Amino acid sequence: MLNAKSLDELAARIGKAFEGSPARDLEKNIKAMLQSGLARLDLVTRQEFDTQAEVLRKTREKVERLETRVAELEARTPPAPPTLV
Repeated sequence: MLNAKSLDELAARIGKAFEGSPARDLEKNIKAMLQSGLARLDLVTRQEFDTQAEVLRKTREKVERLETRVAELEARTPPAPPTLV
């Protein structure tokens, strides 16, 4: 039977063998290729997206307040008399 020490040694040997295997190189190459492809896309981070979404929300609120204020001012202002040309 294998004891805990033997299992640890076996796991360490398998890990070392995997590090130098073609599978590890393939994983690195695929990861590099994906990173390169994604870097060429016009993407933003989640943090940048959330920041811009918050700016947009505040801007919409301000526009709504301004629209309400303009409507109030227009309601208080008498209509201009028609002009003769």
